[in-house]
Amino acid sequence: MDLEWALQWGWSVLNACLYLLLQPFYYISILIVALGYRRQMLLERKLFHTRMHSWAAETWRVIWSGLLAGVAISALGMFVSVHLTSTSIVCLWIATLLLMLVRVRYLCLAYSAGLLGVVQFFLNVASGWQPGGALGTAVAAIRGLDIPALLVLVAVLHVAEALLVRWQGGKAATPLFVEGKRGRLVGGYRMEDLWPIPLLLLVPAQGGFTLPWTPLFGGAAGTGYMLAALPVLMGFSSVTLGQLPRQKAALTSNRLLLYSVALLLLSLLAAWWSPLILLAALFSFLAHEALIWYGNIEESRLSPMFVHPEQGMRVLAVLPDSPATAMGILPGEAIYRVNGMVVNSRAELHQALRVNSAFCKLEVRNLQGESKFVQRGMYDGDHHQLGVVLAPDEDAGWAVSIQPASIYRIVAMHIGARRRKAGQASKTEGTHLDTMDS
Repeated sequence: MDLEWALQWGWSVLNACLYLLLQPFYYISILIVALGYRRQMLLERKLFHTRMHSWAAETWRVIWSGLLAGVAISALGMFVSVHLTSTSIVCLWIATLLLMLVRVRYLCLAYSAGLLGVVQFFLNVASGWQPGGALGTAVAAIRGLDIPALLVLVAVLHVAEALLVRWQGGKAATPLFVEGKRGRLVGGYRMEDLWPIPLLLLVPAQGGFTLPWTPLFGGAAGTGYMLAALPVLMGFSSVTLGQLPRQKAALTSNRLLLYSVALLLLSLLAAWWSPLILLAALFSFLAHEALIWYGNIEESRLSPMFVHPEQGMRVLAVLPDSPATAMGILPGEAIYRVNGMVVNSRAELHQALRVNSAFCKLEVRNLQGESKFVQRGMYDGDHHQLGVVLAPDEDAGWAVSIQPASIYRIVAMHIGARRRKAGQASKTEGTHLDTMDS
């Protein structure tokens, strides 16, 4: 019996994996990720004339980490069970892709599952309406969705996302020059990661294999099960002007965890008492939006972090494999002296570096305002500015504006930066910089 069950289980896993590989949705999600990173790298080159990240490496990073998350969630899902059919999966993805056309952050399953739950509620109210054709098939699929189980899945996915944000959020952060509230240029970071997560979900199926345990949303005794493939795309996008990327990522992670726990509890209660299904579905996307709006308001109240102090030059970012990296200079710190000279502008920095072309000694003030001294020999091919990206000054040639994301800007590789004219405030066309998209 155990051998027979193992063979059935193995065939079900194999069939689900093959079905996942044949589905276009997983490849669509990878393509969206690759285009997003490609666009980000083009923006870095346009702003700083150098590549700070590799779009191929970043794409591979989120693919394998999303795969790990998918394996973990799929293993947990063996004890849940979700009533899904192939038509239901298509409905979920169509809803997700349609929402994405409105705003890229609506790719999140919290929006599509929540809105489908609301639609299902009104379809059940109008139970006498039975359209025919393709519309009738779609209506039947939506009516058959197990919304509480889907919302439990959304909650678990956001737990995984919160952990991914804490682990990897900010690794591909792109420094930006942004026009502040009073027209003054300030430095900041755009943080964006999208994880394609392939899921294998346990679904009730006639003629499927039996389980030695009863899933949370299990059917009657003797119910058969099979595995269904459901690729999803979870994402995090944020702009921070008043915090370091790792601080922003940690704060976002904590809030996502609170959202996940609240949604999980509400979804379990909805499974126990069906009138709560509508409330749980509304909470899924409205609470998600509330987190984003609260994050935007909070960010607007913070003082810009990446502006130059009265004396010294604020470091916005450090290029990889540069002299600044070797010396341990960190974003947010301020370069105060170079070769004994106080520097308050880029011209003074270049002049101080020319004092000794073979060696440089720096006094750097860290985030606590304490001085540290670093030094290094200089070699042919080293970056002319030690590999630091300084906070902007009035002579900065480029700036970006903060605008909502659209799929057009990703697919068309719209860069969203415009050259500033000397002595004039910049009127910039925007790159998509939503705060705390998930």
